Amino acid sequence: MEHAVQVEHLVKRFGTFTAVDGVTFGVDRGEVFGILGPNGAGKTTTLEIIESLQKPTEGRVSVLGLDVQTNAAEVKARIGVQLQASAYYDYLNLKEILALLGSFYPKRVSSETLLEQVGLSDKASSRMGELSGGQQQRFAVAASLVNAPELVILDEPTTGLDPQARRNLWGLIKEVNQRGVTVVMTTHYMDEAENLCNRLAIMDHGQILALDTPQNLINQLEATYTVKLTMTKPMTMAQLKALNGGIEVIQSGEQAGEEPGPENTYLLRLTNSPSALQTMLDEIAKANLGLENLQITPVTLEDVFLDLTGTELRD
Repeated sequence: MEHAVQVEHLVKRFGTFTAVDGVTFGVDRGEVFGILGPNGAGKTTTLEIIESLQKPTEGRVSVLGLDVQTNAAEVKARIGVQLQASAYYDYLNLKEILALLGSFYPKRVSSETLLEQVGLSDKASSRMGELSGGQQQRFAVAASLVNAPELVILDEPTTGLDPQARRNLWGLIKEVNQRGVTVVMTTHYMDEAENLCNRLAIMDHGQILALDTPQNLINQLEATYTVKLTMTKPMTMAQLKALNGGIEVIQSGEQAGEEPGPENTYLLRLTNSPSALQTMLDEIAKANLGLENLQITPVTLEDVFLDLTGTELRD
């Protein structure tokens, strides 16, 4: 089956800086495909090339079977795009904005239908400045659907929204996809990626580090779960390292501190087999350190992300 998007050996340089460095992936028709990565990973640049807004330095990109360089106009007519930040005429109401945008395409959806699809029918006569943040994001999705696209690209669609507005937009994205529209999106939210995406590519430094379903990415991490211990007596680093069964010390003492007794709280990662937990508890009992609190957390997509991209802060 022909891919909705095919990216082959994509490179994009800005002077001496390489923003995208040899990226290859395909997006199946009808799926929700996510791209995760820290700031500066090359996500937005990759999307802009797919959208025909940037020209690649090297490589080839096809969208809906069309080369994005030689068929840019046709590609733009058949896809919808929601950018990180959008600007609309502030003197037009929502219905008028959608009618104006639709007039630029040979194929279009009525303003009334779009507003109904995103739950904004009652705001048809309102202007953008009168909408809440969540309503503005829903309208941005509506605007990306004005030409009845076969593929819609969403660049961090829920950034800055409260949890309720985010969940509302998730439902909208699922509805769009269920109507047969392929969705490509970027996000910084791990729960969002895990909830919405059929497959994920994790990018950093312009390269794809991993690509698979969310669950398969989680299964690839060698950790079984993380464990947070609070002891009645402090443990030395030597005692922590003496715990066998594939245990990695992530944080100890005040680093992992939460009341009660932050100096006696330890965050560990258990690897290898599930028997590691029992082995660890047996060792703690032998040392007579007193187990006060135990929290067990399965490995998450966030653990995979941090394992691949590191934990340092990015600007």
